[in-house]
Amino acid sequence: MTRCIQAWPVLKHWNLEKLLKTYPETDFRAESVDWPFSTYCSYMRRNQDESPLYLFDRKFAEKMAVDVGREGGAYWKPDCFGPDLFELLGTERPAHRWLIIGPERSGSTFHKDPNGTSAWNAVVQGAKYWIMFPPLAAVPGVYVSKDKSEVTSPLSIAEWLLEFHAEARQLPECVEGVCRAGEILHVPSGWWHLVVNLERGIALTQNFVPKAHLAGVLRFLGERPEQVTGFRPDVSDPYGLFVARLREEYPDLLQEALEQIEREKGAAKKRTWEAAIGAAEEKEQRSGFTFGFGFGDDSGSEEIP
Repeated sequence: MTRCIQAWPVLKHWNLEKLLKTYPETDFRAESVDWPFSTYCSYMRRNQDESPLYLFDRKFAEKMAVDVGREGGAYWKPDCFGPDLFELLGTERPAHRWLIIGPERSGSTFHKDPNGTSAWNAVVQGAKYWIMFPPLAAVPGVYVSKDKSEVTSPLSIAEWLLEFHAEARQLPECVEGVCRAGEILHVPSGWWHLVVNLERGIALTQNFVPKAHLAGVLRFLGERPEQVTGFRPDVSDPYGLFVARLREEYPDLLQEALEQIEREKGAAKKRTWEAAIGAAEEKEQRSGFTFGFGFGDDSGSEEIP
């Protein structure tokens, strides 16, 4: 996949020193604050924080007046991931691309990407350590509420690494590695991931909807509207909007995804029913009480020891 981005101009022309010279007074979002880039760079050089502030800006292209997203610009989406179905939404699509800059030790604690989307993350400068788990894995130290709306984990990356890293690496589902400058990493829909900068650096990331994960995105938008993020306030029904655009451009793909959703729902109901029956049978066996309807044979006996 690294070949997908080798022609990007940013790999030759972007580094922290050059960006500082060009955009010293441009404000960027560093978590909950907006700082001029010169201020953030000064912070990067001097901080000794356990969890340094992470510059994560979704409006960087407009602020920097750079052309992105298509060939000939500063960078463009890698073609190795195929079509991005959220492009059907045009200007109504949710926030989907970010400039990421941070010092060593900065990064993101365990999370899944928004709206059921997949993502790619390309390192322009520096190096990032990644540790990932598939959607249904039980990640040590990460606790999810029953409705999946809240995730609880240690407050800092350092705390998680100290307390749970060794345990997590022993799990067969664990995937980990280091992504360096000029390399790109794919985060499939629903995968848990934690990332930490091993040194100061720059990265670009983008969320997208591949055909293979369309059903998952539709389920998320349709079944968890309270958790949908990134859309403008005037987009009142993201699910309905996306379905309408898909029906216009990819009707067969939409139908396949909707049928897949129904099959998954049916399978989930069957598993729930089987689990309930199994629990009832186990309770019955523990109590020693059985009751059945029979006609003159042992299957109709009642037993109370």
